[in-house]
Amino acid sequence: MLRTEGFVHFTIPVKDLDRSEAFYRDVMGFRKLRRNNHMVFMEAHGTSFVLTLSENPVEPNRGDKHDIHTAFKVTGAAFEAAKAHLAKVGHPVFREEDRPTGTFQGRSAYFHDPDRNVLEIIDLVRGPVADGE
Repeated sequence: MLRTEGFVHFTIPVKDLDRSEAFYRDVMGFRKLRRNNHMVFMEAHGTSFVLTLSENPVEPNRGDKHDIHTAFKVTGAAFEAAKAHLAKVGHPVFREEDRPTGTFQGRSAYFHDPDRNVLEIIDLVRGPVADGE
């Protein structure tokens, strides 16, 4: 069995590096680490991710489905303010949930980045929860 020790980074496909860098920096509040001609390396409170220029169309979900998404944790106090901020800058929430059970429990709001990748903010009150817990 392979024994990993955690994540190093994950990748989000994008079509325009300048536009995506600005969104993830200015709207989401993440820090740019560095950039090359086809990737922007970002950091979100200790977790790294890479915005990578995609040669393929970026459409992981049809319409407003949200099965394929990336989730970011927010505090309960910041949840409502984050939703208002997203609406103000043109990225309104298209789905909300409040999950009292399941693997990740808490209030969630889903919205699109400039390439229609689905992002989630979650006021995580409990999780991850394994079967039987």
